[in-house]
Amino acid sequence: MTETDGPKHSISVSAVIFDDEGRSLAIRRHDNGEWEPPGGVLELSESITAGLEREVKEETGLHVEAESLTGVYKNIVRGIVALVFRCHVVGGTPTTSEEAADVAWLTLAEARELMSEAYAIRVQDAGTGGPTRVRLHDGRRLLVPTP
Repeated sequence: MTETDGPKHSISVSAVIFDDEGRSLAIRRHDNGEWEPPGGVLELSESITAGLEREVKEETGLHVEAESLTGVYKNIVRGIVALVFRCHVVGGTPTTSEEAADVAWLTLAEARELMSEAYAIRVQDAGTGGPTRVRLHDGRRLLVPTP
């Protein structure tokens, strides 16, 4: 097997943004109706933080700045590796977009209720601090139980 015959992975970036009340910003995607933290696929020509800032701006209208990498999550079904950052807002107003049918500030309980486990855990990990988490999921559920 040559290097080009091997598995292909996609790299995505995602932002967990908290407001002063401890709620996190989430979008409800137009394409599948699912709630998630804003983010998307990193383009080949951009840096990780530039891609993060671009995706959040496109989806929510907000300008953000990354504070810390809070988790690395691999969807083993689709081959997507997501780098998730805790971020803070530096400008803009939350708004819907071509990708986001709705934008809302959610409590952790609301995130757990509205998001699949694979996405709600990202909000929880970003809110708890501590070491960067590394987790596997199938697109909906974690494959290793959360401690």
